[in-house]
Amino acid sequence: MLKKLVILFLVLAPLGLFAQDKLAYINTQEIFSQMPELKDVESKLATKQEEVKKNMTALESEYTAKITELVGPSGSAENLTEDQQKQLADIQQRYQTYVETSEKEFGELRQQLLTPLQQKMQKAIQEVGAENGFTYILELGVIPYTSTSAIDAGKMVKAKLGIN
Repeated sequence: MLKKLVILFLVLAPLGLFAQDKLAYINTQEIFSQMPELKDVESKLATKQEEVKKNMTALESEYTAKITELVGPSGSAENLTEDQQKQLADIQQRYQTYVETSEKEFGELRQQLLTPLQQKMQKAIQEVGAENGFTYILELGVIPYTSTSAIDAGKMVKAKLGIN
């Protein structure tokens, strides 16, 4: 009997300690999507994407023009010389290299522009947690259950970030 009480105590003791913690939840995706600075980032990324698309279209047009020039009205590519085939291959290679480089640069730019926003949001979450004495602020989408007594820290973080 005593053994069962000790085991019960060991099982319930951590729950008692956890109940003393002050918990809050937050939806970081919602907050991040509402940050005013995100519009500027999206605008810069859209501009970069348009620039890439414009350059890709120019390379495609160059390739099409070269094929038309080399093949002529016959429409047959069988009579192309080695030099002409090399010219076409060169354009294809430049296109492929440009696509790969552009994707890499776009990813780096995206990361460079989003990282400060992510850091700003993380700092605001930490400040809200410290100011309100929260032991944990949990991500809403990860928590399988949220009690009605749980505190929504999202409103406080939005206020700290200047989001209405």
